[in-house]
Amino acid sequence: MSCLHKRPKRTKSEEQAFQEQMRKVALENGKRLGLEGDPDLQFLLVGGHLVKIRSSSWKKARFFKLQEDCKTFWHESRKLLRRNQTFSIDDIDSVRKGRQSEGLNKHTDPSVEDQCFAIIFKGRKKNLDLMAASEAEAKQWVRGLEKIIHNMKNLNRQQKSEHWIINCMRKADKNDDNKMNLKELKHFLRQINVEVDDTYAEEIFKNCDKSNSGSLEGPEIKHFYDLLTQREEIDVIYGNYAETDGQLSTRDLLNFLLNEQREQATMEDALKLIEKYEVDETAKQNNRMTKDGFLMYLQHEDGSILNPAHSKVYQDMSQPLNHYYISSSHNTYLMEDQLKGPSSTEAYIKALMKSCRCVELDCWDGANGEPVIYHGYTLTSKVLFRDVIKAIKEYAFKTSDYPVILSLENHCTVEQQKLMAHYLISILGDGLVTKPLGNTMPSNFPSPEELKGKFLIKGKRLNKLDAAFNNNSTIEDDTVSEEDEAADCKENGQKAKPKKSKIKLAKALSDIVIYCKSVHFNGFEHAKENQEFYEMSSFKESKAFNLADTSATAYIHHNMDKLSRIYPAGSRTDSSNYNPVPMWNVGCQIVALNFQTPSKEMHINQGRFLPNGFCGYILKPEFQRSLSSQFDPSALTKGPWLQRKILHIMVISAQQLPKLNKDKHNSIVDPLVKVEIYGVPADNASKETHYIENNGFNPMWNERFQFDIHVPELAMVRFQVEDYDSTSQNDLIGQYCLPVTSVQSGYRHVPLLTKRGDVICSAGLFVHVMLMDAE
Repeated sequence: MSCLHKRPKRTKSEEQAFQEQMRKVALENGKRLGLEGDPDLQFLLVGGHLVKIRSSSWKKARFFKLQEDCKTFWHESRKLLRRNQTFSIDDIDSVRKGRQSEGLNKHTDPSVEDQCFAIIFKGRKKNLDLMAASEAEAKQWVRGLEKIIHNMKNLNRQQKSEHWIINCMRKADKNDDNKMNLKELKHFLRQINVEVDDTYAEEIFKNCDKSNSGSLEGPEIKHFYDLLTQREEIDVIYGNYAETDGQLSTRDLLNFLLNEQREQATMEDALKLIEKYEVDETAKQNNRMTKDGFLMYLQHEDGSILNPAHSKVYQDMSQPLNHYYISSSHNTYLMEDQLKGPSSTEAYIKALMKSCRCVELDCWDGANGEPVIYHGYTLTSKVLFRDVIKAIKEYAFKTSDYPVILSLENHCTVEQQKLMAHYLISILGDGLVTKPLGNTMPSNFPSPEELKGKFLIKGKRLNKLDAAFNNNSTIEDDTVSEEDEAADCKENGQKAKPKKSKIKLAKALSDIVIYCKSVHFNGFEHAKENQEFYEMSSFKESKAFNLADTSATAYIHHNMDKLSRIYPAGSRTDSSNYNPVPMWNVGCQIVALNFQTPSKEMHINQGRFLPNGFCGYILKPEFQRSLSSQFDPSALTKGPWLQRKILHIMVISAQQLPKLNKDKHNSIVDPLVKVEIYGVPADNASKETHYIENNGFNPMWNERFQFDIHVPELAMVRFQVEDYDSTSQNDLIGQYCLPVTSVQSGYRHVPLLTKRGDVICSAGLFVHVMLMDAE
């Protein structure tokens, strides 16, 4: 083990100096986060013992502490080769107070509710289930964590970038002397994803080492940082418009907003931007914008590619429910694949927190008379129906107030169905829609606005809805045909047992199906003549795609007064996804995807629902709602949908792309950018830049692309940054997708998301966009 050499032990005075230095570092980082002197931050920096809980028998005390960067958590581990374990605040999705995780709920007693909390991570990293010594301590841990998470999120891109770079510098300072020698400088450059040849590294070093001491410290490190973070492309743009003593006057800034950003701006708007983003007080008093202020503006929401007016609910939410695309999940209970993956309440929470508004519950008879949810005829684990309804009630409206549809696939016996109805009514309470809104039989859906905070049940019903106004209804439990998807599952032979396609339905469960009654689809003509507005069909993807290809206009008209749900083929045992765009093109509302599977299709889904306050509902274009419309996405005849545009995109540069292989010392990315358009078939296109060798820190392309767009209201643009590999498939570095109608023209920063859809804090693309009318 001689290769595992330890750092020489510090003397007492060295240790004191080191601790003092660490205290200063923590102070500086706390200040940067706006938490200077905050008692909860100090509490986390001191750290303390918490009980880590893995099972009823595995409960062990471990020491947890926030490191001085105010971004990394350290905790002790008893594993032989992993004594010290860390995780970043950026990895945390949320912190839950109480026994609000599956593990804590299962493995702790209700009496310790107030001492428990869980740290929920992004992606597939396991939750940390923890218990403090007292309620007050638990509250302080949760409060401190939530403050840091909140303040980290609210840092602007420049502050995040500084925080990231300074922390990388600290990691590179191997001997903790707060200086950087040439070797440490090279290590730092690798940390930030820049491969620099020795000559260039030495050149930068000499340039900054004014004292000729052989190491950089204090102002020399600041000079090095400034050299490193200089943005040539921003300098050029700023220089073109800064015509007032080398700065932007209000008039100069207005010229930039009108000519480059194509905004309908006024002098007042320009003044507001100076007030909001200028960092130099003297410049601000003189109504000027410096280069730093200009960069701050470009890196904030006003300079983002997403129109800030669309980041809140801006659409009319008073239209009937079926006039909206609804963010929808398939097999919501699964964390992984649908043959042997775990079922979990956690999967419902994750989907709801991503503003999913239609979740699926696959219900089966369970032990002890308790209904369970799992993927029937497979080895996926089971979760109690009752626990899922409790989780849905708790998390349904945390990110969106608009209604949640519970899509039931019911395989239970009548007795357990009665218990399901009891749980739905008792747990969801006033939130559950148990009768039509108003006092008369409706002829159309209520709106998302009218249904705020409400739950709708989708499932089989024994009779017509007007029975809800008919007090002498004497209908009892009776048989109905089973759900179409259930029948399809058996067709796909997933350990299928031959089963009759009728099930007995409990009246109690039937009665709470109001606006979403499941019926079999027998053709558009039959539906038009026989189906009520609240009677909806589910289509497996092959059937739906076939109808979209052969009868697009009829499908669009069907969806003008009814709801349609699309679900992935049962043969997708790996829980892969289909492309949702052709389904939206024909007006389908509930296009259900496997939220648990990170994929291009989920990125498109996230992009589709990104505007309108990420509320899970997007109003369909007028030509998919108007009865006179003859729109066909493939034919593109003349009509209000045809608004030909040319989308010009110049991919200029990227900043601080993450290393993909952090463990590999010399691993640097070779980035390229793909720009893709998804929409009607005529609009689908993809173009890409060349790749740049060994530079993830500040690669520059300056490549122009042009896309012809025929139906902008259905078009989406997706940016994908990849690490080029000549021998195998390129790896995804980051991506971002949004509707073309939400794109801001001009010089814009594009945030980047991981494969799972989480923001990569300091990374981004810089582009120039222009959407113009075609001649």
